[in-house]
Amino acid sequence: MDAATTGNGDSKHIEQLSPLLSKDHQERDEKQSSLVDSKVCTDSPPAKAPAKGSGGAGHYQWTADGLPLGHGSVVGEPMGRSHWNSGILACLGRNDEFCSSDLEVCLLGSIAPCVLYGSNAERLGSSPGTFANHCLSYSGLYLIGNSIFGCNFLAPWFSYTSRTAIRRKFNLEGSCEALNRSCGCCGSCLEDEFQREQLESSCDFAMHFCCHQCALCQEGREIRRRVPHPGYNAQPVLVTIPPSQQTMGRKA
Repeated sequence: MDAATTGNGDSKHIEQLSPLLSKDHQERDEKQSSLVDSKVCTDSPPAKAPAKGSGGAGHYQWTADGLPLGHGSVVGEPMGRSHWNSGILACLGRNDEFCSSDLEVCLLGSIAPCVLYGSNAERLGSSPGTFANHCLSYSGLYLIGNSIFGCNFLAPWFSYTSRTAIRRKFNLEGSCEALNRSCGCCGSCLEDEFQREQLESSCDFAMHFCCHQCALCQEGREIRRRVPHPGYNAQPVLVTIPPSQQTMGRKA
């Protein structure tokens, strides 16, 4: 007891002699309390982020191929669907660097749709040598349909899948989405992902069945602006030119 009381008396005597020591003790106590508070904060469990499928602000919709829907400008947020480069009735194409290709597409779609479909399917699959298979299949359905029904009735059942593949591959806006954006209808049908994809596939078939040649031309213009021909393997060629023979002249 005497030693403790003497120690406390000495410390009080020292603090009275030097008031800076009491400030040091207070600062030390404050640092210890702040360390304890930070440790408590780190031990607390972190807040859970909202799941992708849950509701709220983090609720996004995704296509069957994993392509996001909606519109976002920050990395990680879903992107909106892009538009077709040309309309369904823009038969002559656009006045740009692909103008000559658009005229070729228009000519093939009017005279030989089988050739245009084969070229589109070959470019879309990026596999050279498949043109003949697609072209012959289309030609057979074209001839059978014209001989039995008097019109090209069977080929659209075979070719509309290429439009669906182009729309999914390049994340293009479908007919139902364009109709909903322009007039606001079909909004309830587009909320469900599976139902929306079924409607878009049905619209692709209707587009090929009602405006078959125009649909083929629109797909051809879109593919030629996005995918190079698979048979064109542009590889840089290194050409080495030897230096010219040099002669050293002697001064007289």
